Amino acid sequence: MLVHTANALAARGVTVHLLVADRDHPFLDRCDDAVALSELETGSPVAAVRRFLEQERPAVLISAKLRDDRLAVDARDAAGVDTRVLFRVGNPLVHRLRQRTKNPIRVWYTCMQMARLYRRADGFIAVSSGIADDLVRGLGVPRERIWTLPNPTVVDSLYDESKEPVPHRWLRDDAVPVVLSIGGLRRQKNFGVLLRAFAEVRARCHVRLIILGEGRQRERLLALARRLGVAGDVDLPGWQPNPYAFMAHASVFVMSSRWEGSPNALVEAAALGVPLVASDCFSGPREILQGGRLGHLVPVNDVSALAAAIHQALESPLSPECTRLAAEPYKAESSAGAYLKALGLEPVTS
Repeated sequence: MLVHTANALAARGVTVHLLVADRDHPFLDRCDDAVALSELETGSPVAAVRRFLEQERPAVLISAKLRDDRLAVDARDAAGVDTRVLFRVGNPLVHRLRQRTKNPIRVWYTCMQMARLYRRADGFIAVSSGIADDLVRGLGVPRERIWTLPNPTVVDSLYDESKEPVPHRWLRDDAVPVVLSIGGLRRQKNFGVLLRAFAEVRARCHVRLIILGEGRQRERLLALARRLGVAGDVDLPGWQPNPYAFMAHASVFVMSSRWEGSPNALVEAAALGVPLVASDCFSGPREILQGGRLGHLVPVNDVSALAAAIHQALESPLSPECTRLAAEPYKAESSAGAYLKALGLEPVTS
């Protein structure tokens, strides 16, 4: 997503450097020519970023991962420059920690450490209002130091790639609808609940399920599909380089997560006009679907509610025009404008 952000800002005339440890990293080939790829020198990362800041003196430095936040403020302080350091927060850090860790002492200590680090930042970019709330409630970040800015998820290449040949034989069979979901095969994505809901839908009508992604729960999910008696109508083809061709031909897109930040796949499916069903998890889906107006929201872990929503989306789908409204704030041009306004940068006009 950082590549999309860099491209969108560069397209508005902003000078953008993308600092990378390895120019051969996946997805960097999607950077536009207007984005300067700056490969950090080997050795101390802090020293490498410090030298970059001393030479280029950018107005703003955005760190996009928790592990890079300390690097950014350490380098800024070492360089002694007036560059503003903004932490871009893509996940509800405290909520996620509490989901993963039941030890209250560990939760308290980790939050204390994060809060101490976050006091050194000049501001924060939250990709959803839920993440902004998490920062305020969990880490004590003043709300006035947070900008809630949408990811530039929807780019032209999404539409181009969606028109490529249909990649799966089930998607070439219009007689049987296909439910699609995408994500790592891990606890957060809650695919066990999706499989149980799918089994209820399958008992009422002929339908198929495709889940794109890889992860350590693959065998567990396949075994569950066999126990539920739906293995013949479930496929886990793994990670796919072009999920948009799958999305474009799906009957319904489902997100069953326990938590999210701002789920990009849900926005991408909305951009392609696919009917949407999502768990009302923390955070993102309620914001994207405008409280359920632009897609179905169901309680987390509620198998029957999820099954009912999938069945309703199959039987009486919202129009593609309605669904696409959910993606409007996440178009690259809209997101770039929000970034420029928040960062106090003026777009360059010809």
